[in-house]
Amino acid sequence: MALALGVLQLLLPKGSPTHRVCGYIWVSLMALVALSSFWINDIRHLGPFSAIHLLSVYTLAGVVSGVLAARRGDIIAHRKTMREIFWIALIGAGAFTLLPGRVMHQVIFGQ
Repeated sequence: MALALGVLQLLLPKGSPTHRVCGYIWVSLMALVALSSFWINDIRHLGPFSAIHLLSVYTLAGVVSGVLAARRGDIIAHRKTMREIFWIALIGAGAFTLLPGRVMHQVIFGQ
């Protein structure tokens, strides 16, 4: 859902009521996924956490920063932050889940 809404957000006219509603839903989904990652502890590098949890912290900080930038009227910072979160936290992390040996690789490719 976050992926579809993220693409939609990139394509929709900016600043419209639809953009805002979809944006709040997208931010909520990204925050929910980032928060839920802290209960996934299969790989442990730093106590119960792994390097991927740094991405979760980055995502949470980014969604807060991006929303605050929009509320301040700093649309350039808002746009930059939200695009970074989309490409790094959603697309980048999603690609890593498809690596061989990962659960999503097995689900999608059956190997």
